[in-house]
Amino acid sequence: MEILDWIVLSVTLSFIVIYGILKTKGSANVKDYLLDNNETPWFTVGVSVMATQASAITFLSTPGQAYHDGMGFVQFYFGLPLAMIVIAYTFIPIYHRLKVYTAYEYLEQRFNVQTRTLAAILFLIQRGLGTGITIYAPSIILSALLGWNLNMLNIIIGILVIVYTVTGGTKAVNVTQKQQMFVIMSGMFIIFFYILANLPHEVDFSNVLHIAGANGKMDILDFSYNPETRYTFWSGITGGFFLMLSYFGTDQSQVGRYLSGKSIKESQMGLIMNGILKVPMQFFILLTGVLVFVFFQFNDAPLHFNPTNVEKVKTSEYKADYENLEQKLSQINTDKKIVNQIYIEQLKHNEYDNPILKKQMVALSLKEKDLREEAKTVIAKVDGKTETNDKDYVFLYFILNYLPKGILGLLLAVIFSAAMSSSASGLNSLAATSAIDIYKRNVNAKSDKHYVYATQYFTIFWGIVAIGFACISSLFENLIQLVNIIGSIFYGTVLGIFLIGFYINYIKGKAVFIGACISQLTIFYIFYLDIVGYLWLNFIGALLTIGLSLILQKFFNKSNLTSPKKSIQIY
Repeated sequence: MEILDWIVLSVTLSFIVIYGILKTKGSANVKDYLLDNNETPWFTVGVSVMATQASAITFLSTPGQAYHDGMGFVQFYFGLPLAMIVIAYTFIPIYHRLKVYTAYEYLEQRFNVQTRTLAAILFLIQRGLGTGITIYAPSIILSALLGWNLNMLNIIIGILVIVYTVTGGTKAVNVTQKQQMFVIMSGMFIIFFYILANLPHEVDFSNVLHIAGANGKMDILDFSYNPETRYTFWSGITGGFFLMLSYFGTDQSQVGRYLSGKSIKESQMGLIMNGILKVPMQFFILLTGVLVFVFFQFNDAPLHFNPTNVEKVKTSEYKADYENLEQKLSQINTDKKIVNQIYIEQLKHNEYDNPILKKQMVALSLKEKDLREEAKTVIAKVDGKTETNDKDYVFLYFILNYLPKGILGLLLAVIFSAAMSSSASGLNSLAATSAIDIYKRNVNAKSDKHYVYATQYFTIFWGIVAIGFACISSLFENLIQLVNIIGSIFYGTVLGIFLIGFYINYIKGKAVFIGACISQLTIFYIFYLDIVGYLWLNFIGALLTIGLSLILQKFFNKSNLTSPKKSIQIY
């Protein structure tokens, strides 16, 4: 990194942290600290909702996902717009009418304290893990860039987020996320057009799409019914819908964003804004990853994108094996450039369908893929515990090796801004749930200021937990999938509880509590067996919770009828 990059990065991050502290210092009461005194306008609500989900993982992993697997991942978001409509017109009015601080307060009013506590604990587990991952993601960047210790970077980033989140609460999260989203989208647009400008001059955007399409990267829709296929139209519109419904409707990191809205209408408008813009935003980020793929059709790509793994293998006894594979890849890179140049020439003459040429392109891609798998095998021989998956390093490799001075600093600021925005929302929501649903529920008769302090202490506590998890994290396929897998394991059960609460008055607290416990254990088992794509876990978990609760309620009703003297009704 050059001096200019350091200046851009330092100024951007310092401004966000200092601005967040100065604009939000001090909160007189819990409502001000957790709900921003219900003064947040709809646009800020919408931006905050988007920024909370758009973590560093989004901008680090999604392009790498597209580089390897193409645009199909966008199907994951197909259920989001419909989920936003359902939440806006069902969940939000109920939350605002009851004047709750967290989503889980509603569950005690509707069911019982056990159900509220169960949902809160499930949220704390999955969001605590997820927040750790959002801290871990940007640490990878500076670790690879500067050679600094990864755990030290996790601690530094975590402390930065803790500082302004503790100081300003929800308002600090909201006001900083506007600046963070501006930096994020500005940086991504600059990168997108920079790649286009640095392709061979005869390669225009139309040619880019043709090259990507010939390599199978533009296969957006998959209508197959195979439940083991992770990303299909059907898994996105069903499993994705249930995941988004649960995430935006019951996850306090998101619920806390729109509970701070000025009114029901303002909160609804913010969510609808997210529903309109989120899918195009993800499509754009994936398309940027496809552009990186096309860029490497005309520029040499490395055999393995993780520089740490490459350094390890090249200082080991397997150095010769690895370098032999690099030589083979070098020849493939040369052949790819020739074939793609011929393809471009044909496109100039409107010859869009040359099956022989396309077959050559696919064959070269398959050979390259096989070489990369062989390289992973060699790397694993050096250290069996090493994570050989390098999807998360594709975009990182590109920005470190091909971006000019200044833009590199901006791109790093983008990733750090995204990490800070999502991590801050996570810590704020974890602290709110711990303070309101666990601590305040069991420690009564304290002053309002006492609970503000308690929430701040919980923010620090969960910050330490998240940093700890970040320090023991390792790549699992890739980060964008890992964070959604963790969510999918828990979200279905929690969503089922809320759907019962909103729509099925017949079911009472005892039945839903037992049904939810059985459902969650079943989801753990299904995930362990790995028999369906993880998106389906959201649908299965919600359906199981509802179905089991219905059966149990009927059983309890029959028991009450046959044993009237022992009848106990639990709400």
